[in-house]
Amino acid sequence: MNTFSRNILSAAVGAIVLVSGGVVYAADTVKIAIVGPITGPVAQYGDMQMIGAQMAVEQINAKGGINGKKLEAVLMDDVCEPKQAVAIANQIINDKIKFVDGHLCSGSTQPASKLYEEEGILMITPAATNPAITQQGYQMVFRTIGTDDQQGPTAGKYIVEKVKPKKLAIIHDKQQYGEGIAKEVKKTVEAAGIKPVLFEGVNKGQTDFSALITKMKKEGVDFVYYGGYHPELGLLLRQSREQGFDAKYMGPEGVGNKDISAIAGPASEGLLVTLPADFSTNPANADLVKAFKDKGQDPSGPFVMPSYSAVQIIADAIQGAKTEDPVKLAAYIHKNSFETPIGKVAFKDNGDLKEFEFVIFEWHADATKTPVK
Repeated sequence: MNTFSRNILSAAVGAIVLVSGGVVYAADTVKIAIVGPITGPVAQYGDMQMIGAQMAVEQINAKGGINGKKLEAVLMDDVCEPKQAVAIANQIINDKIKFVDGHLCSGSTQPASKLYEEEGILMITPAATNPAITQQGYQMVFRTIGTDDQQGPTAGKYIVEKVKPKKLAIIHDKQQYGEGIAKEVKKTVEAAGIKPVLFEGVNKGQTDFSALITKMKKEGVDFVYYGGYHPELGLLLRQSREQGFDAKYMGPEGVGNKDISAIAGPASEGLLVTLPADFSTNPANADLVKAFKDKGQDPSGPFVMPSYSAVQIIADAIQGAKTEDPVKLAAYIHKNSFETPIGKVAFKDNGDLKEFEFVIFEWHADATKTPVK
């Protein structure tokens, strides 16, 4: 467990309330639930989400809040598990919280979104990329990140045009996010005439990939696309190196964090990853980046700025519409654009961003990354 998670858990068990600057506000605040994995195997991504949201709350409150009220961040742990996400969503409903920054994992976001839509709660996910989430005809659901049917083709096009593999394998973790993006990559490469020699799943939490590696070696695979999260891919990379399987690997934003290097070691060198653009390099965000760094926080994580932006959009909508009615605010968000750390954003009718770019990076064993030209 990382330091952020330990500190959170030492404060409370279950739902966790943090308020910027250590000030506990009275009931007359605007509560925003920040829901993601504070614990569990992908808590690193929750850290990104939480620090982004907290910074937004802190900076908005420092400027006087919104319409005379302060924001209050209510941090809640869904462990990236669908059942826990539903339990958290019901708690949010019972606590009469009307705004949600989250959830993070697609498999958690989709079942929770149904409850938010039914109860008139405004939800903006900064990280869930599965297209099905916004294909449900909901009006209360938005996201400040792109979708797998954008990210998958970006990866697939690169594989077709730059990698040109002789034998391609596409592996996924059988979860909504991992399998969904793997299917998008498969669709893209097959449309270009490349038929994968393998398309199969592994189990979440699996630790032994010997049989799969042997199978890929037998098939002569020279390039592997993996749809899923870093814990499994890190082990797959390491075991591939140990077993003399030297195919190059590629994965989505779910694998792009420092723990892939911690797990895979030298075998993570050269991994290709699709990620949102690094918004921390945008000169327009220089002051914000400094604010994060002054706190010893890393602003470059893929979900930091989208999470900050989710909170900012909620606050700007309340300020602009002069109401805290989530239904009216959802209508306002649909009709307006917002200046945020991820750029000027506007939304489609289904709650997706009108524009979002994924970038291909080469990952390094020291947990740094460089954009691929």
